Amino acid sequence: MIDIHTHLLPGVDDGSPSIEVSVPVLERFGGHGVDVLVCTPHLLATEAKRAPAARYAEILARLAAHAPPKPALELGWEIMLDAPGMDLRAPELHLAGSNAALVEFPRMNVPPGAAHELFRIRMSGVIPVLAHPERYYGATIEQVVEWRSVGAVIQLDAVMLFGNAPMCRLARAILEEGLADCIASDNHGDSRSLYAARQWLIEIGAEEQAQLLTHTNAERLLAGEPLVPVAPIPRVEAGMLGRLKELFFGRR
Repeated sequence: MIDIHTHLLPGVDDGSPSIEVSVPVLERFGGHGVDVLVCTPHLLATEAKRAPAARYAEILARLAAHAPPKPALELGWEIMLDAPGMDLRAPELHLAGSNAALVEFPRMNVPPGAAHELFRIRMSGVIPVLAHPERYYGATIEQVVEWRSVGAVIQLDAVMLFGNAPMCRLARAILEEGLADCIASDNHGDSRSLYAARQWLIEIGAEEQAQLLTHTNAERLLAGEPLVPVAPIPRVEAGMLGRLKELFFGRR
């Protein structure tokens, strides 16, 4: 597996506070089969030209010195689009040196002109990877379709696949419509897991989709290669969802 969205770079944002917190998470991820992990600390688009890339690279090196051999650690950012028109073309702003940038909308809302801004980023030569569209207040399937149509890559948060809240239902609907490109953990030094999502997909008979969503498309994204379309997953009945939640999270 490849995880392109985590907050395990210690002491730089609201994620892991220390190397001591990050290392056990990395050990667990390595044991679950995560081969590559991108640390994506928060960054405002308006601060992109002043991104502390060199300092964060040093922190990443210190973390890697204490971490297990796998997953291999890479650096990226989760860039909040707090103002339109910001230049995100600098390679150090991208995921693991690729031409893709992980972006999010501000204040967990869909801003006016969201599709236009994603299109502008794509036309600048940068692939916008939209983090957790299911979590934005009022987001709809129709908007996800539009964002994909202007060149955005759609990244779901693994934990949002479980549960009956509106955001969770939207996350599963995105998968059921074949609109997701990849899944990431968005781990903040906690128990969130890409492995749980992969196993959940396998349990519901979507093994091919699991491979694409948790490995193949992330690998191709980081390599600058076209992504593979992901077929719709089977619709999940409420009873099956409850059993899977109990299986992977130890609770009903």
